[in-house]
Amino acid sequence: MKSTIGLLAICLMLLVANIAQGRGGWQHGGGHGGGGGHGFGGGHIPAHGPAPARIQQPGREQQQDEHRETPHVEHNDSWIGHDSGRNDRHYHVDHPFEHGRFTGGFGRDHVFRLEGGDRERFDVNGFFFGVAPYDYSYVNDWMWDSDNVVIYEDPDHEGWYLAYNPRLGTYVHVTYLGS
Repeated sequence: MKSTIGLLAICLMLLVANIAQGRGGWQHGGGHGGGGGHGFGGGHIPAHGPAPARIQQPGREQQQDEHRETPHVEHNDSWIGHDSGRNDRHYHVDHPFEHGRFTGGFGRDHVFRLEGGDRERFDVNGFFFGVAPYDYSYVNDWMWDSDNVVIYEDPDHEGWYLAYNPRLGTYVHVTYLGS
């Protein structure tokens, strides 16, 4: 009888540990919710940036404003939320690349640590960027003096790059402000 109870106790502990790992074994922040239990975040870095969006469907942009999902990258490298297309008014820039182009390197082989600032102007290795105002709410959980970011080229929005935060699994549109 004691051995049966002991065996059941061990099985229960293993089951609880297994469930806990499936629901957030990754470290993640609060707020807009990146994290391993959601299939993104936890240090995952995508192998590549998003593919160009397909042609935007009529009314899609307004629908995005009303029910916009947090832009994030799934562990299978699917970029969720980057589908509004080239004509998205939220990312229109009158003078694209006004301060030049970012030359510090793109993608998973170029991980930068945030070295201070805020959403309007932040520093990565002496390069300065600003977050698109439309994306401000997605950086509330960013740690401006310690998070890592990876910069990707934006295939749809001229003048913008994508800054991906591996800790949270989220990304935002950023413009290069110079070095």
